[in-house]
Amino acid sequence: MQVTDVRVRRVEKDGKMKAIVSITLDNEFVIHDIKVIEGEKGLFIAMPSRKAADGEYRDIAHPINSGTRDMIQSIILNKYETTLLENEMAAEALA
Repeated sequence: MQVTDVRVRRVEKDGKMKAIVSITLDNEFVIHDIKVIEGEKGLFIAMPSRKAADGEYRDIAHPINSGTRDMIQSIILNKYETTLLENEMAAEALA
């Protein structure tokens, strides 16, 4: 499985949620609403989830092994950091 596209759709400077991301797998399957979150130990991703009847949040889609999760997280966080730099350079160019 390959992550063939990463789209950072929204970037926030304030709060713990830093971005909303979509990824495409093998040019065939898209997962929307992956969140980039700033935690106590740094940035991490939260897969899309919905609130269950018991009030708990359950992932809608998620990797089933840690290696795949680590790979997806690494790719998303690299793209997020690149997007931040591009946004900063664009803002400086306009100033």
